[in-house]
Amino acid sequence: MQKWIIYFFGSALCLIGLSTAAQSVAKPMKVAVFAPVYLDAAFTGSVYKLGNNNLPKNILPGLDFYNGICLAIDSLNTEQNELTVLFYDTKNESQPLSEIIRSADMQDISLVIASFNSRNEIQLLADFAKEKKVPLVSMTYPNDGNITNNPFFTLVNPTLKTHIEGIYKYLQRNHPTETIHYFKKSGAAEDMISNQFADLNKRTPAMPLKIKQTDLSDSIQSADLFASMDSSSINIVLCGSLHEGFGVNLVKTITANKSYKTIIIGMPTWDAIKDMGKDAELIYTTPYNYSRSDKTGQYIETKYRTKYAGRPSDMVHKGFESLYHFGKLLIQYKNDLIYHLSDKSFKLFNEFDFQPVRSKTNGSTDYLENKKIYFVRKLNGQIKSIN
Repeated sequence: MQKWIIYFFGSALCLIGLSTAAQSVAKPMKVAVFAPVYLDAAFTGSVYKLGNNNLPKNILPGLDFYNGICLAIDSLNTEQNELTVLFYDTKNESQPLSEIIRSADMQDISLVIASFNSRNEIQLLADFAKEKKVPLVSMTYPNDGNITNNPFFTLVNPTLKTHIEGIYKYLQRNHPTETIHYFKKSGAAEDMISNQFADLNKRTPAMPLKIKQTDLSDSIQSADLFASMDSSSINIVLCGSLHEGFGVNLVKTITANKSYKTIIIGMPTWDAIKDMGKDAELIYTTPYNYSRSDKTGQYIETKYRTKYAGRPSDMVHKGFESLYHFGKLLIQYKNDLIYHLSDKSFKLFNEFDFQPVRSKTNGSTDYLENKKIYFVRKLNGQIKSIN
């Protein structure tokens, strides 16, 4: 039998899986999980200090990720898998990351899973993973953190460049001869995005897209927006800005004019805007495709409601998937895990396609990136994957 014990060391939580059957044969493989839980802000010692009705928003993503890890531990435990899992709060003031990675518990780690919310934390753990030659699986933004020459740093979230390449290929497949009405605002990020689309259009071996770009003000005037659009046909609109406010205003302005039929293609940031475009047909990309109606989704929903009396967020699903999927692969491949990260044997929700991103100077691997993205259609309030 296998049991799980939860230890609290200051602001760091450690979940340690012990297998009595394995103790006399071999030590279980060890996984370290890092997430921003901000326990120092919520507890004085073991006393919760924020009151019964006060849970700061900055705590919720890391806490949900941790809860997902706990649910995955329950599942792994039921299946009698042998893993040791350590969980650390990256916002622990009494034990910073620089000390954690030097601790005795971290010296025989075989896999690191992280939910980052700060670029400063990425470099420390990436350097540690490279030194120990173990995969560091980064589940959340920010993306590459300017990491270079590190084949053990693994991005589950595709970079913006990968999303843009995916959108371009989608448009080529589905709207190869139609005019693409490309709208953007002023800004360095917007210029970078439009330059990438222009570069893809120059380099494509197929027929280039017919992209008609219009620069709009932040307030978006209807006259500027509809000047180039056709009321007698379906217009393909592409938003060229990550700015959520601009995207929301663009969709609102378009849908307010019922004379124009449109399909609006947006950026990956639209996945977080839940109430946008109820009367529009929206298409956008996302690195994650979580179903809440299949067997695994229903299992997580039921277990979470039973344990925490609430509805699991996507961060719960990310925590669950990260430990269960990559933990199972670790058990199977052990120290060769880095070569099998794209293995689909233990797929839950998402497929992963990890590819090396090469240095432009010497061709070495800067990091591994998941190149698999999903396209989502949002129509009449219904969200559906169209991959």
